[in-house]
Amino acid sequence: MEYRIEKNTLLPEEHIALWESAGWGSLDRDLVETSLRGSYATFAVRDGGRIIAMARLIGDGGMAFFLKDLVVSPYYQGKGIGRELLAHIEDFIRGELKEGWWSFLQLMSAKGKEEFYLKCGYKAHPHERSGAGFTKVIER
Repeated sequence: MEYRIEKNTLLPEEHIALWESAGWGSLDRDLVETSLRGSYATFAVRDGGRIIAMARLIGDGGMAFFLKDLVVSPYYQGKGIGRELLAHIEDFIRGELKEGWWSFLQLMSAKGKEEFYLKCGYKAHPHERSGAGFTKVIER
């Protein structure tokens, strides 16, 4: 298998298809388009021309980044693609930082995927450098 990671090429329909493949429900296309435009960066993993994984990065370019929507297509899971994509994003962030700077990369794991992030060196909240993580859904 030969695949490549691309920055800022993720299309709304690709995002929606991968989101749905994860079993997370359906999304409104306008909502996805707005979210993609507002992202610091997006990442698409392609096998040939086919989208097989994605992630969005939100952030301030310095002290804080937040990882959203990391999804690997079910057929491609267990092949190290998610781990490689995560490492690629970490390297991207390092490249955005000036010498001597540091940044938090934070995320909320999907249910049942916590072990993946622990194996990749992430720490569950709370830990020695931060308090508990919280989420609140705001609807209109």
